[in-house]
Amino acid sequence: MLQQPDLSGQAAFITGTTRGIGKQLALALAERGCDIVSTGKTVDDSDSDLEGTIHRTAEECAEKGVDTHAIQLNVRDEDAVEAAIDEAIDEMGEINIVINNASAIQIGNVDGIPADRYDLLNEVNVRGTYLVSRGFLDHLRGVEDDAWILTNAPPVEIDRAPGAAAYSWSKMGMSFVTLSLAQELADDDVGCNTFWPVTAIDTRATRYFEMGTEDDWRTPEIVSDTVLEILNRDPGEFTGNHVYDEEFLREAGVEDFSEYNLTEGDPEPTSAQLFDPSYSRSIET
Repeated sequence: MLQQPDLSGQAAFITGTTRGIGKQLALALAERGCDIVSTGKTVDDSDSDLEGTIHRTAEECAEKGVDTHAIQLNVRDEDAVEAAIDEAIDEMGEINIVINNASAIQIGNVDGIPADRYDLLNEVNVRGTYLVSRGFLDHLRGVEDDAWILTNAPPVEIDRAPGAAAYSWSKMGMSFVTLSLAQELADDDVGCNTFWPVTAIDTRATRYFEMGTEDDWRTPEIVSDTVLEILNRDPGEFTGNHVYDEEFLREAGVEDFSEYNLTEGDPEPTSAQLFDPSYSRSIET
């Protein structure tokens, strides 16, 4: 049984909270008493086949008894990021948890990804992570209690990704920025870490891009449990790490992962293998 942290009196700024992993992160932190700043691009889903808005996520978090605030945000826009950070601090007084979750995804060969799509992947993923993290640096240095920058991105283990070069490059860039900050902020007790699922996660993206079936996916709760376990640590000591959800939770005492599976049987580690083809589980789940 995981011992989840008490986040009462803390506040998190999370990017990409409309649905999927970002929304689950917001709800999970709110459940533990954390105030939530919900950010993303979608504020109206009335004309969309996809349900979810940043306001709806904020409302569901507020139902758990915490303070919330929603901000429409394009993480590629530096002025918009700076304005959102100022607004979040004005509303909450202090932000001590920053989670870079917003991402664009498209899997394909180099000849199948046009230059403008390559630019979009890198602008949302790397530039967005850079702008949001950089924008919070001075504020996080002044936080008296625990301060964190956490990023939903994989370990950097490869020098090529045939069939997924553009996406992989952009995601590994998110890790590179975050783990570089771990050393730059080492004297400020700001914990900078990345987290990544071993298996594919059931989200709009995995379904839209037909990345397997329900047999291949786990629920977003495995990712939020991983983040909560990170937040149980001391940011002054636990920094500069890239963690895989399954491995990290097993070390924390989880033995049965069936509660996270959509169907019977454990999914293959396809998400880890996308960035490290040699990845294999050391212990069967």
